[in-house]
Amino acid sequence: MRWLPTPLPEFDFLTFDEAARLLDGAEREWRPMLLLALRTGLRHGELLALRWDDVDLVTGRLNVRRAVARGIVGTPKSGKGRELPLSPETVAVLKELPSRFAGGLVFPGRGGHMLTRGECRRPLWRACHRAGLRRIGWHVLRHTFASHLAMKGVAIKAIQELLGHSNLDVTMRYAHLSPDIRRDAVTLLDTPVPALKARLVS
Repeated sequence: MRWLPTPLPEFDFLTFDEAARLLDGAEREWRPMLLLALRTGLRHGELLALRWDDVDLVTGRLNVRRAVARGIVGTPKSGKGRELPLSPETVAVLKELPSRFAGGLVFPGRGGHMLTRGECRRPLWRACHRAGLRRIGWHVLRHTFASHLAMKGVAIKAIQELLGHSNLDVTMRYAHLSPDIRRDAVTLLDTPVPALKARLVS
């Protein structure tokens, strides 16, 4: 018997305005973690396990080497690491974190321990409440990162690499947010190279 492919489930994401409101509504100590999630698409387990030796604030790059799942630190979900560029705003925010001078975890809990998912849930919900938003989970921030890239016209292949998806089919769920990409790709064919243009007008 051949199984028919099942469609990927629908996903939630924040609009550009909602994302800005979420950051504005976040408590000061949680805003950097929320910003990094929105600007890099890191999985929540990758955020929790992120260490300062993974971050290069001089070149503006971040290496995703580990993630925590069910209390166990291991490799990222894809089974391999990836390198991500950091925006100037993100670099500036990370430079202000007190944990930078202690080394270790970028976002430590009290006493330097690794935060749990439970400890991170309510601060996000409080930010949603202050921003007048529906209650969301941390994975929505990852969806938001990818959705915003697609809406800005970033190639799906580039989004796949930034998210660390091993299968392009998983990333294709964001393709519908870029309705003009295929049209723009075909339109490029109407822009002749100089040599060809000269022959066409001669």
